[in-house]
Amino acid sequence: MTRLVVASHNRMKAGEMVEILHARFPGLEILTLADFDGAPEPNETGTTYADNAVIKARSAAAFTGEWCLADDAGLEIDALDGAPGLYSRRFWGEHLPFPEKMAMILDLLRETPFAQRGARFRCCVALMPPGEIAPEVYADTCEGQIAETPSGAGGFGYDPIFWLPELGCCMADLTPDQKHAISHRGKVLRRVGDRIAELTASAP
Repeated sequence: MTRLVVASHNRMKAGEMVEILHARFPGLEILTLADFDGAPEPNETGTTYADNAVIKARSAAAFTGEWCLADDAGLEIDALDGAPGLYSRRFWGEHLPFPEKMAMILDLLRETPFAQRGARFRCCVALMPPGEIAPEVYADTCEGQIAETPSGAGGFGYDPIFWLPELGCCMADLTPDQKHAISHRGKVLRRVGDRIAELTASAP
């Protein structure tokens, strides 16, 4: 492997993944779907995070002819029976801004004691070679709670309401490096990185 495509049209997510990977592999050419005119946005019809990650990675590999990496992630809230989960980005409508999604979640949990606001971010990543070879899939989580009020201006998505008890702050309060060290996406990309290290080492 000498080139890798992060299979996402989401600017914030793709940027975060490129940042994490480039810090470990400064000599690896890392692109996103924004670098490929006409790259399709496949329908995420899977019933699991892994299904959707594979759908996106397979579509990108077929279009670009390159090694591709795609993820799917979600916020799972115990008091809401795991919602929004797989539908985190589409919760109350795909185009509803995240501040409004978070306000609705906080309203749903307004009578829920803080001790019962357990939650986690879960992330699956599919690493797909060009061709018809099956992808490799990796997964990890970051455990926390849902805060009573949003905090912080960093990160994206639900980060402002995801409380990290061991750090005493929300994920959006962290610097990028701090977030990458403990986040679901940072954890799983370290595992994927171990595999990429093997593949780059064997490249001619």
